[in-house]
Amino acid sequence: VELKRMNDGKEGAPFRYPEPFMRLLAYLHVLFHLPFRQEEGFVRSLSKYVQGLSAPAYSTIWERTNALEVELDGVKTDQSISIALDSSGIKVTNSGDWMRKKWKVKRGYLKIHLAVDARSKQAVSMQVTEESVSDASQTEPLLKEAMSKNNVDRAYGDGAYDSRANFNFLAANHIDPAIKVRKNASSKAKGSYARKVEVVAQQEDLEGWKKEKKYGDRWAVECAYSVIKRIFGEYVSAKKFVNMAKEMTTKVSLYNLFMQMTPHSGG
Repeated sequence: VELKRMNDGKEGAPFRYPEPFMRLLAYLHVLFHLPFRQEEGFVRSLSKYVQGLSAPAYSTIWERTNALEVELDGVKTDQSISIALDSSGIKVTNSGDWMRKKWKVKRGYLKIHLAVDARSKQAVSMQVTEESVSDASQTEPLLKEAMSKNNVDRAYGDGAYDSRANFNFLAANHIDPAIKVRKNASSKAKGSYARKVEVVAQQEDLEGWKKEKKYGDRWAVECAYSVIKRIFGEYVSAKKFVNMAKEMTTKVSLYNLFMQMTPHSGG
């Protein structure tokens, strides 16, 4: 049925493998770090025990998995969610560390920006950028993507997200800001009354502010990064930026599937 739908009106050679099958191969690729040639061999060995299963060539796996449109799902709830924002670096390769130290060659990092539901620990939006891109600049796109899937009532962030533009954006969308301001932050509004309120509250009683905002829930995004790196490693295998971004989206999508299978207590 899926193949019939995919091939309906298609010009050229028809698809031989349905998208869910190719998505499974994409997940195997990022989970076990299988090169595409080895993945072809794995499926070929498996096909001996599954009637009707034919192994695609490694080039087909590469082309189809890179063409997949992988998106993050929203949290399955009718209630509003609180999201935690943070970023983390991912190496562009897992080889050559000795050469980088010896010859002082810098290969660079990807920067992964995540918005994670504080309760389910599920990632609801992400951005992949170069390492020089600031955290604060990604707040709006992360929140817009999250708001397209769920009602968001609070956003957690550390001092990297402290900007008047971010506070104004949150206020305009009726999202409670749980962003820790800088220690030397001015209590004057200077174009952002929403930020002024938070600055005054934190300067008067920081611990009371943390308790009221449940600021400890921000650890959900740090937990997500820890799990993602433990499972998938701290590097990407792809060479082109667009494929690196897709590889990371695939990893986070699979992480979400794992989290959806994990029961979460209320509160």
